[in-house]
Amino acid sequence: MDGANLFQLGIGLETGAQAEDTTTRNVFDADREDHFIRRDGRVFAGTHLIIEVVDGHGLDDEARIQQAFRDCVDECGATLLHIHTHKFSPQGVSGVAVLAESHISVHTWPEIGYGAFDVFMCGDAEPWKAVGVLSKAFGTSDVRVKELLRGDGLVTDEAAA
Repeated sequence: MDGANLFQLGIGLETGAQAEDTTTRNVFDADREDHFIRRDGRVFAGTHLIIEVVDGHGLDDEARIQQAFRDCVDECGATLLHIHTHKFSPQGVSGVAVLAESHISVHTWPEIGYGAFDVFMCGDAEPWKAVGVLSKAFGTSDVRVKELLRGDGLVTDEAAA
């Protein structure tokens, strides 16, 4: 590999990345453009749903999973940046949809009808709307959800005062 340098992979790619802004700001400032969520006196980075699709169908179909990602993005009001999936042999799919608001990810076990999805969104996106989309996409009413408010409790009213 004449002239190849593996450490330079990705250098020069147009990513839109800029230098990190380390300015300290009041997280309760309404003009702040950080996409943190401010609700009921709480400030948190975003809502992270752990979604388990049980007795699902089509969990071995990459195209179906990619479409489910797109449908979730549309329904939740998010912004899709990129989708990548990988089909395993003999079965199973892993994938991620990278969003401006964070991500949706999955790993499936189609042989038992199980899909483990993560839906993490910040800002104005509505991640709970993904639950109905996934239920419909994989033909099951058995969808189990746990909610985490990422970053909840790190900033309080007292700390911001």
